[in-house]
Amino acid sequence: MARMRQPRFKLCRRLGLNVVGHPKAMKRAGNGQSREDKKLSYYGMQLLEKQRLKAYYGVLEKQFSKYVYKAIKSDDVSGDALVKLLERRLDNLVYRMGFGSTLRQARQMVNHGHIAVNGKKVDIPSYIVSVGDKIELREKSREIQLFVDNFKANKDVNLPYISKDIDNFSGTLVSVPNIEDIPIQIDTQLIIEWYSK
Repeated sequence: MARMRQPRFKLCRRLGLNVVGHPKAMKRAGNGQSREDKKLSYYGMQLLEKQRLKAYYGVLEKQFSKYVYKAIKSDDVSGDALVKLLERRLDNLVYRMGFGSTLRQARQMVNHGHIAVNGKKVDIPSYIVSVGDKIELREKSREIQLFVDNFKANKDVNLPYISKDIDNFSGTLVSVPNIEDIPIQIDTQLIIEWYSK
C-alpha cells in the first residue's frame, strides 16, 4: 500500500499549516524563509490548497484525483462534496473517534484488522462509511492497552456527526458531515478549479 513517508513536521512547515494535528508540528515554523515571504500566483494558491488537503487525509495523488472527479459528478457543491467524502473514510473516522492518537496510527489499526464496521472486520482504510454505520474496536483488540487508553482519553468528541459509546468501545456516524463542522482550514473551490482546467 502506497503511503506518505516524508517527515510530518517538515511537511507542515512547508505547507504553512498544521495538517497532522500534533501540538509541536509548527514549533519551528518561521525559523527559515517562510511561505508568507513569497507572493504566490493564483496557480500557486490552487496547488498549495490541493497539497494541504491531501496531507490532511494522508492520500496520494492518484487516489485523491479519483475523489475529486467523484465529487465533481455529485449533486453537492463540488468542494464541499470532496471534503465530506474524504471525512467519511474509515481511517479518518477511526482517528476522529479517538481510537488512534494520529491519522497514521488509525490507518495502521484498520490495516491490521483491529476495527469492525457493523460487526464485520474491515481492513481497508479508504472504505467509505455510510450514515448509521457503527465502528468499533474488535473484542480481541480491546486487550491492547494503548487502544483502550487512546479511546478513553479522547472521550469528549465535539463533532456533531459522530456519537461515541465509551462502554462498548464504539462510535457511529450519525449524519453526513456539514462542511462547517469539519475541523480543517481549506479553500476547496481552488482545488476544484485546479482539476477543472
